[in-house]
Amino acid sequence: MTERVALVTGASSGIGDATARRLAQLGYTVYAGARRVERMEALKQVGIRTSSLDVTNEASMVAFVNEVISATGRIDVLVNNAGYGSYGALEDVPIEEARRQFDVNIFGLARLTQLVLPHMRAQHDGYIVNISSVGGKIWEPLGCWYHASKFAVEGLSDSLRAELSHFGIKVVIIEPGAIRTEWAAIAGDNLNARSAATPYEEQAKILSGVLRAADKSRAASPPTVVADAIAKAVQSRRPRSRYAVGGGARSILLAQRLLTDRGFDRLGWLAYRLLAGHGPSKGPEGGA
Repeated sequence: MTERVALVTGASSGIGDATARRLAQLGYTVYAGARRVERMEALKQVGIRTSSLDVTNEASMVAFVNEVISATGRIDVLVNNAGYGSYGALEDVPIEEARRQFDVNIFGLARLTQLVLPHMRAQHDGYIVNISSVGGKIWEPLGCWYHASKFAVEGLSDSLRAELSHFGIKVVIIEPGAIRTEWAAIAGDNLNARSAATPYEEQAKILSGVLRAADKSRAASPPTVVADAIAKAVQSRRPRSRYAVGGGARSILLAQRLLTDRGFDRLGWLAYRLLAGHGPSKGPEGGA
C-alpha cells in the first residue's frame, strides 16, 4: 500500500502539534509547517518532517507544497490549521490588521488548498480539513474580524465540498469549542492593549477574562480532542461535513440553533459576564 502523506499548518503548538502527532501515529508521512520552526523540534524528534511555512507568503507556500511533492509525489491530507484571533472594537482595529486576519485565517487557507488540489484530483482522492471554530457560527463582542474570518471559512468549505465531490476529494470542517492552548492568552493580551483608554475598555476587560477563563476551565478540552476528530474524519470514506468538538462546542451550537438572535444575544452577554467574574448586567438592547 502506498504510504499516505499529510500536511499540517500552524504545527508549532496546540491543535497543529497534536494533529501532526496523531496522524503520524496512524502511519502518515507528516509534513508540519509553521513560522516558528524552532518550536517544532520535538515533532522532528519523533519522525515528523518540519518546514518553515508562512501562510501569508506566496513563495513560502509554493516551496512547502513543492517540497512534499518532490519527496513523495502525493498529498492525501491537508489540515489548514494556521490561524489566530484578532480582537478589538471595529472602530479601533486598523484595516491593515483586519486584512492580516483574513490573510492568515482565510486567504492562506485558500491558497494552500489551490496548490494541493491538482495533486488530489490526479489521485481522485484526498481530504481538505479546515479548522474553523464555534466562532464560525456565533458572535463575540469585539470579535468582528475574527468571527468574520471564521464565518468565511465555513462558507468557503461548504462551497468547496460541493465542487470537489465529483473528484473524490472530501472537505471537512472542524469546529472546536474551548481548547487548552496559548491562543486565548495571546488574543486577550492583544485585545487589552488595543482597547486601553478607549470607550471599549470595560468590554475588553470582560472579554479577555472570558477567553482566559473558558480555556482554563475544567470544561475546556486538550488539543488531542481535536486531533482525534481529524483522525476520525480522514479515516472515513464518507466523513461528516462538520465535527463540533471540545469544551462546550455542541451545547453552544445547539443554543444558537434553538434561540432567536435576540435571545442568544441576551444569553451570551449574561454568560460572558458570569464567566469573567462579573455579576449580571444589562446586555444588548437592555436585556438582562
